Amino acid sequence: MVRIAVAGATGYTALELIRILLRNPEVQITAATTRKDGETPIGTIHPSLTGRLELNCADLSVAQITDRADFAFCCLPHAASAAVISDLLDVGVRVVDLSADYRLNDAEVYKQWYGVKHPDPGRLGSTVYGLPELFRDRIADQNLIANPGCYTSTSILALAPLISRGLIEPTGIIIDAKSGVSGAGRAPKQNTLFAECNDSISAYGVGGHRHQPEIEQVLSEVSEQNVDVVFTPHLIPMDRGILATIYARPSTEASEAELMSVLRDFYAQEPFVHVVDHLPATKDVTGTNYCHITLRRTKEFVTVLAVLDNLIKGAAGVAVQNFNLMAGFPETTGLLPA
Repeated sequence: MVRIAVAGATGYTALELIRILLRNPEVQITAATTRKDGETPIGTIHPSLTGRLELNCADLSVAQITDRADFAFCCLPHAASAAVISDLLDVGVRVVDLSADYRLNDAEVYKQWYGVKHPDPGRLGSTVYGLPELFRDRIADQNLIANPGCYTSTSILALAPLISRGLIEPTGIIIDAKSGVSGAGRAPKQNTLFAECNDSISAYGVGGHRHQPEIEQVLSEVSEQNVDVVFTPHLIPMDRGILATIYARPSTEASEAELMSVLRDFYAQEPFVHVVDHLPATKDVTGTNYCHITLRRTKEFVTVLAVLDNLIKGAAGVAVQNFNLMAGFPETTGLLPA
């Protein structure tokens, strides 16, 4: 039995994570933390867990977490996450980090994009990026995995097969991505209030979103060349889901059918990535750990479209994929639909 701690258990991603973990009879959730004072039943914080998990959420110290758990999922904000994780790793607790703290390889790049000095810079550059479809063979024996972001997973999964085979140009790639409101987190913010975002679509982080260097870093690694993207996210008035429409210039005369064949071959053995002929919609993958991808070819552009559920394949679901690989469970454990 693997004892699990969920650090930062009050958010939407933590709720999805707990729901998935409850499907695995070989794990037990033994600790759930919040930075608020006092203890609160997890069913009070997440009413859908009432009767399913009898556990209080509390402001636990690292020592209390390590007494109760062998493995931790860290759902804390950036900087706060690394400060806790460093201590957890030092006492032998294995971790999947769902924040952005270990995704970037360079401490100066992290400071530039996140505005703070990294609390644990020594682990940057050596922490495995937890996208199993690309880095599965590196994950199993690690003690710390950097879980990818939701926009980044969508974009990287869409582009990796083409860019790694030199079928599109590595510069001038335009990623137009749209996400549901849950991507902004559970904490109240003015721009995510119903009266502000309902019946409205808005761009944000234009020219400076934190996911851009993450996308470029991973795609540069898989293609062994410098990749440059323009990434623009948008807020859509729906609960969940991401649609990325990506424009890249072809570097070969390969036809649309040939490019689709490359996508299919690349993901032929992947349980959670489906290459589809139709134009995918977010509702096709809502509540699942699937990513659907397709493309269209014109004379001047390859347009790649990808959708996933930002809370599952974009966060909690891929975190469980990583955990399953680390713990020696089948990768799909808890993640396949009934």
